[in-house]
Amino acid sequence: MNVRRRHISTVALTAVAALGFGTLTACSSDSAAAGDTGTFDVVASFYPMAFLAERIGGEHVHVTSLTQPGQEPHDLEISARQTAQLEEADAALYLKGLQPSVDEAIGQSPIATKIDAAELTALEEHGTEAGHGEEHGDGHEDEQAHEDEHGHDHEGGDPHIWLDPVKYAEVAEGVGKAFQKADPDHAADYRKNTATLVKDLEALDEKFRTGLANRTTDVFVTSHAAFGYLAERYGLTEEAISGLDPDTEPSGARVKELQKIAKDDGVTTVFYETLVSDKTAKTLAGDTGLKTDVLDPVEGITDHSRGEDYFQVMEANLTALRTALGAR
Repeated sequence: MNVRRRHISTVALTAVAALGFGTLTACSSDSAAAGDTGTFDVVASFYPMAFLAERIGGEHVHVTSLTQPGQEPHDLEISARQTAQLEEADAALYLKGLQPSVDEAIGQSPIATKIDAAELTALEEHGTEAGHGEEHGDGHEDEQAHEDEHGHDHEGGDPHIWLDPVKYAEVAEGVGKAFQKADPDHAADYRKNTATLVKDLEALDEKFRTGLANRTTDVFVTSHAAFGYLAERYGLTEEAISGLDPDTEPSGARVKELQKIAKDDGVTTVFYETLVSDKTAKTLAGDTGLKTDVLDPVEGITDHSRGEDYFQVMEANLTALRTALGAR
């Protein structure tokens, strides 16, 4: 989602795809012809989809993620051999508009069950500075930057639905129904697992609501506009440094604008991510006298993640937001 992705070499992408294929082959050799093991073989596009498949499928599914731990999911390019392996799966779970190469591969594959998470909840448009158009200028330049930044295939709306526990729960319910239909022998377990996951997501939503209820500011600054749904859910305003390569300093105009926002709205922190460079965030923080911290978009779990799964990382995000927003 940062412009740096447009400059990654084809060689690098091919190498990444080859690594992805290695894992896919290793897993699929056991179960790609799912009938061989009695498991329902699911290929997930990236971590948030794989997490759903694993939690809902339980012991009945074999889940393979096309995106490797630590790989920025938008960088993924599917190799021809990965495509061939993909075609052997029983189901594909993906989020259309996030990874164009995955969309194309799944669209052309003969997989009987194709589950598009984007169709299981309502997608919305989110700009870089919702709610600040009148207060801090017309925002047209930043809106255009947002469009450029999300220029893969995001015309249908912001794809970051998993960062809103309520929307993620809606997707979980849809995935559960799809699993029940595709693998009816285990429908009762899929239904039970889905209900448990939804309850856990409802509890997470409540933690965010209560944890952010008493705060001194609504505004937080991020390296890119991934948290629009989360901000909208809990009455916050995300200010994103969008359309800028993370390896370069932000523009003088944007720094000046963010300095004003920080002063007017009591911003204390510039958030950066775990899978992209923190240079831009630290440069902005230095220029504005703000602190830096991690706000993880949970696109993948690595050794650097503040937790071992979706729930742990989201709770770490809540802790970081509470500190930055002065929540009591």
